[in-house]
Amino acid sequence: MNINLQLDALRNAYHQGQITPRQLLLNLREKAAALNPDYHLFIHLLSVEELEPYLAALDGRDPGSLPLYGVPFAIKDNIDLAGIPTTAACPAFAYVPERSATIVEQLLALGAIPLGKTNLDQFATGLNGSRSPYGACPNSVLTEYPSGGSSAGSSLAVALGVASFSLGTDTAGSGRVPAALNNLVGLKASKGLISTAGVVPACRTLDCVTTFTATAREASQLLALTAHLDPRDEYSRSNPLWNDGSAFGTLSPFRFGVPRAQDLAFFGCPEGPLLFGDAIDQLKAMGGEAVELDLSPFLEAARLLYEGPWVAERYSVAGELMEQHPQAVLPVIRAVLAKAPAVTGVQTFRAQYRLQALKALCDKALEGLDCVVTPTIGRPVTLAELAAEPVLRNSELGYYTNFMNLLDYAAVAVPSGFMGNGLPWGVTLFGRAFTDQYLLSVADALQRQQGLAAPAPTNIARNDRARLVVCGAHLDGLALNWQLQLRGARLLEATHSSPDYQLYALAGGPPYRPGMVRVKEGGAAIAVEVWELPSSELGSFLTAIPAPLGLGKVQLADGRWESGFICEPYGLEGAVDISHLGGWRAYLQDRR
Repeated sequence: MNINLQLDALRNAYHQGQITPRQLLLNLREKAAALNPDYHLFIHLLSVEELEPYLAALDGRDPGSLPLYGVPFAIKDNIDLAGIPTTAACPAFAYVPERSATIVEQLLALGAIPLGKTNLDQFATGLNGSRSPYGACPNSVLTEYPSGGSSAGSSLAVALGVASFSLGTDTAGSGRVPAALNNLVGLKASKGLISTAGVVPACRTLDCVTTFTATAREASQLLALTAHLDPRDEYSRSNPLWNDGSAFGTLSPFRFGVPRAQDLAFFGCPEGPLLFGDAIDQLKAMGGEAVELDLSPFLEAARLLYEGPWVAERYSVAGELMEQHPQAVLPVIRAVLAKAPAVTGVQTFRAQYRLQALKALCDKALEGLDCVVTPTIGRPVTLAELAAEPVLRNSELGYYTNFMNLLDYAAVAVPSGFMGNGLPWGVTLFGRAFTDQYLLSVADALQRQQGLAAPAPTNIARNDRARLVVCGAHLDGLALNWQLQLRGARLLEATHSSPDYQLYALAGGPPYRPGMVRVKEGGAAIAVEVWELPSSELGSFLTAIPAPLGLGKVQLADGRWESGFICEPYGLEGAVDISHLGGWRAYLQDRR
């Protein structure tokens, strides 16, 4: 059976009657069972009897009645599925939950079908996929390499073709490193965007549920369906409307940060710098402008995760078991958590203060950028290297990932090339919290740049910044420009409107103001500026605009439509047509 499991393709297959969910899931279960002895991807593969209630729920249903009708997915085994043991890869810790995690309940209600619980680094502590009593997970392409972790089995379920998507978790990179090593998109959404209720904590204050998909477009669809405030989760956060599903779109010109050469580390891999350079070139070809970024404060924050008191947060989950039954916890995990009991409250607060200082520096560095690109890993390590130096090699895998949740950023790992031996290689795009759909838009454009056969989105991608076209007193250096500067706005470009407008000097003042009106004929191209300001500040700016002016849509010379100043027709009483001057600055100069 050769069925494309990507969401849109599978949806079409169901609509056309090519297959039923029952046929598909039973076939995939057989395939997974055959793969499991070699790849150890499932800790618990649902039996035919355990699958039956989910399949029966879809009997007689129209495939179009549910967004994820019959979509097979896999669940990392630190995420609850009702009636199925949750082990966190530690048999002595196992329990059988009565209720599924919120994210699983959401997916089931949308029509998705769980195939099983996947293997992981024990207690989600590791980035390599070899720290499990259920067996190490080899890479899907080259088995002498690891799958990456801790969401090891979840990445393999998608990469090996037994699930359309899978759920992982990410505290330090567990949803991104396995994606890079298995040619997948790994979305680590903003903290709290996807509920963690029903998830065994690693670090409760940092944990995120992640998705593995073949494409960024699928990750966008899943995020749009599941990003909801959850009363079960005290760390859940509402998703701003600028980050809803409609924010996934086609890119306008954008600025992306690139780490300084001295901040990059490839740990002796000669191919890494070349592959990263290729990814930067691809982003430039998509309309991106590269801006050098000092990554050192981000890297210092990353070191706090394991060198600081957050290791005690991990210990709060596994510590009691480790004390009472030390042999139940793998030696490498015990070694990681050993220093936790000595962490003091004073150390904890000092680390929090330092983290806050670093976040202020990092947030400042992100101002004026739409995203930042880094390698996802510096270099892949073999299973033999991991066995010889487990802590060092694991630490290297987290060089570019450990800071993300500490600093409250969104991130998506996306494939960007292959190494000479055929092993996948990828980059991570990250940015401010709640820019997830924008990051996925960049990832989607990057995949299409690489030749992925997928339609381009029809709308324009949005992030947490709003663009505003100004034509008068708000122009740079003029009387009311302070209203933009006060709100953290920055000038993007000086350009012109399309040749469909008339510009008037309105009666009254000071301050003297123009009114721009769109006309069917007799129009001119008017000099304007495009500014960008935080979306959260746009409302206060709008309410301060006096009549007869307001905000509407203005067409620019290149055909784009952006929000900008427009004038009500009644406001033209007593106004003077100054369209022939071509802009407000020219008019002010002419008046002198």
